[in-house]
Amino acid sequence: MPRRPEPAPRPSTIGRRDVLRGAALTAASMVLTSTGAAAATAAPTTVPGWDAAVPWQRVFPARAVALLAGQGADDVNQTRDRFAVHATDLGVMWRDGRGRVAIAFGDTYGPGWGGNGAGPHTADWRCNVLAHASNPSLADGLRIDSMITDRPGHAAQILARDTSVAEETVIPTAGIAVGSRDVLHYMSVRHWGAAGTWVTNYAGLAYSDDGGQTWAKPVNNRWSATGGGARFQLGAFAADGDTVYLFGTPQGRFGDVVLARVATDRLLDPASYQYWTAQGWDRTGLDRTVPVLAGPVGELSVLYNEHLRRWVALYLDESRAAIVARTAPAPNGPWTGGWIVAHGQDFGGLYGAFLHPASTGRELYFAMSQWTPYHVRLMSLSADELPVESNLVQDGGFEDRPPGAGVGPWRVNGRGGVDQGLGYARSGENNGWIRADAGWNDLFQKVAVRPGARHRLTGWVRSSAATDGGYLGVRRPDGGGTIAEAPFGHVADYAPLTVEFTADEAGEAEVFCGGWAGSGGEVWIQLDDVVLEPLD
Repeated sequence: MPRRPEPAPRPSTIGRRDVLRGAALTAASMVLTSTGAAAATAAPTTVPGWDAAVPWQRVFPARAVALLAGQGADDVNQTRDRFAVHATDLGVMWRDGRGRVAIAFGDTYGPGWGGNGAGPHTADWRCNVLAHASNPSLADGLRIDSMITDRPGHAAQILARDTSVAEETVIPTAGIAVGSRDVLHYMSVRHWGAAGTWVTNYAGLAYSDDGGQTWAKPVNNRWSATGGGARFQLGAFAADGDTVYLFGTPQGRFGDVVLARVATDRLLDPASYQYWTAQGWDRTGLDRTVPVLAGPVGELSVLYNEHLRRWVALYLDESRAAIVARTAPAPNGPWTGGWIVAHGQDFGGLYGAFLHPASTGRELYFAMSQWTPYHVRLMSLSADELPVESNLVQDGGFEDRPPGAGVGPWRVNGRGGVDQGLGYARSGENNGWIRADAGWNDLFQKVAVRPGARHRLTGWVRSSAATDGGYLGVRRPDGGGTIAEAPFGHVADYAPLTVEFTADEAGEAEVFCGGWAGSGGEVWIQLDDVVLEPLD
């Protein structure tokens, strides 16, 4: 049998503005199904976790509490009138050195703001601003008490731009306090690029010893945009006793998450950081980090939740126009495959997902941005809605999606997709499909795996009578070859296939299911309930 071709390059994502923002994929399109017909309307069925009033409508659990900054409904803070903050985004939150909740916003605009999205630069543009809040009850919103100002009623830019490089803006990505000192991780943006991409000069740490009034940006605690440092251009801090973890992603929204740790009293000393590698924690491992969460991961925040007794991560998945939650027993994983908590179909142009530091109990709160009209809302989410199962695959049952959504987080080589509510699923309402009338066709997704650990992949498949070259398996990304696979031919009814393997030092792999076009006619394969579990 001929060798299966290597995966094609990542397909382009849904259309987005070429800036650090998001937009919703709101229009449902006709979807080719595993039977080859356009998707038809099916009779509604009551399914747990779905809206019985709308066929196959997944109900996403996050809800809007109140506006945090900018303009819009439920504006409890009136930042336009109080601080000349007409429009802003992000809202990175941490408990500061004085016990307040500090909230760092990104590009901010005043009078002259265009009314939709960022800009123009002439509209009292500030690259970043900082607010403080102290109310313990968040059920009705997070109330901003004050902002750092440069004159009465005008929020000041806190992090200066770097005039020594070509810099479009400087954006805070994470914050933490060590004693009375506040520390921000920031990125120096050289220029915005195509959808979901941008180019950075470097990432760095800034600190303030006076409650956020003034900030220093030392040149000796930066991560270069090349080499291993390129994986830490965006950050997320998470504290655990005397240790601070720094989760890193590269410029843009399509990278994996890597991990570093450092003693709290050495936070500003890059030489003291240890990096998570295939061999474990290593102070010299910056260039050898391995992923702890597989991408695509956009703006990220992480904290430990006492109610779940697990670490929680929230981030933007650009390919799905969704905020996704994952949990893990430890910062280095294994992290669950994830679960959509908010979708662009409900919150147009959503991005950013920055957890409030009090999100340690049953109720979680986070700041979420919307490009249209360019503001930040406080959102709430029950911890009981978050995934805790050991499955490393995202949406292995193809259920975590609104009607008309694309295949994400799965990807396709050739012909493939998701049947929604057509009665072909093994469980739930949806299933994946592959059709092969020429060459090799498959569904696949990238996963993070613990180097050297044993794993088991299970998937349920059903296939046409002409199938004689089907495979479920695990391969190395970017054409690195097959790690393990299980062949199959005609499978009349759903049956499980299982593959066990030992992960190599790369720390990532691609789960796939696909098949070759057969000599006896067109081949179709249906896939459901895919599970990847660590065995060690």
